[in-house]
Amino acid sequence: MSTASTLYGDLSGVEFRTLFSNGKMDGCLVTEPNSLVTPYGTLVPQYEAEDMGRRAVKPVYFYKDGSLKSIALQSQTILETPVGAIPAELVTFHKSGSIKRIFPLDGKLSGFWSWKNEFALADPLTFRSPAGELTAKIIALQFYESGALKSITLWPGQTLKVTTPLGEITLRTGLSFYESGEIRSFEPYKKIDIPTPIGILTAYDNEPNGIHGDINSVQLSLNGSVEALSTVDHAVEVSIPGAERELFRPGVKNNVCGDERKVSVPMKIRFEKRSVVFHDNPTLSYDLEESQFSIVKMDMATKEPLYSCG
Repeated sequence: MSTASTLYGDLSGVEFRTLFSNGKMDGCLVTEPNSLVTPYGTLVPQYEAEDMGRRAVKPVYFYKDGSLKSIALQSQTILETPVGAIPAELVTFHKSGSIKRIFPLDGKLSGFWSWKNEFALADPLTFRSPAGELTAKIIALQFYESGALKSITLWPGQTLKVTTPLGEITLRTGLSFYESGEIRSFEPYKKIDIPTPIGILTAYDNEPNGIHGDINSVQLSLNGSVEALSTVDHAVEVSIPGAERELFRPGVKNNVCGDERKVSVPMKIRFEKRSVVFHDNPTLSYDLEESQFSIVKMDMATKEPLYSCG
């Protein structure tokens, strides 16, 4: 074991460390108590796993200039953030030193420790946001380098009710903001009808990204108009003069339970200034003025289109 010097104080009990090409320390693992003095207070890097729910002892990471990049804490520590006091077991930083992400819990998920075990340890947190004061059990908060709140990632089963340019929405999974505070994206808790440049579409993603809330299925522009959404309820028929009609629809896949039931795969539709893009595929882009769009209801039982609505 050895000692390593950092911008925040010396680390003792260093079991291993990795170096950048300039000889500066990339990261290290410590096996005894240490204190690092940071702008957010004195932080004690994790040096042992206190219980079966914590990850194995992990390194402290640094940027090439020596500033702190991430630190797993020995015990949950209250940090003052731009949105209020938040408990943390894992924190990552921007190179400038401002907080990038804060995780109240840093558990290991395994056959012996599930997300439900971790969720049971989570406490509801109340914090400030551009959408007002919010309370929920959160997996993580992400911040812009300026300190503005960038996104909220919720635990499964948690919801928030917020006012959006589309009205008051109950959401799950995540909520993200532009740096100026406008809502950038959210994940609807239940199906919602949304007006779009081609008509009203029912937005819902039955299998949202459960990792983080940075990018959600309903995405808004700075002025509050819809930029993208996912739907399992509608197909869209596109007509272009002199060409055959094209039908774009949600996909279908086998149920993971192994029975004969099929599961819908959401269709993503993106609205750009003058065009509509299906399946996030640039080759499936259609001019809003030169094309006609008919919204077709899907039969949820057969997963087939029912009839033309427009």
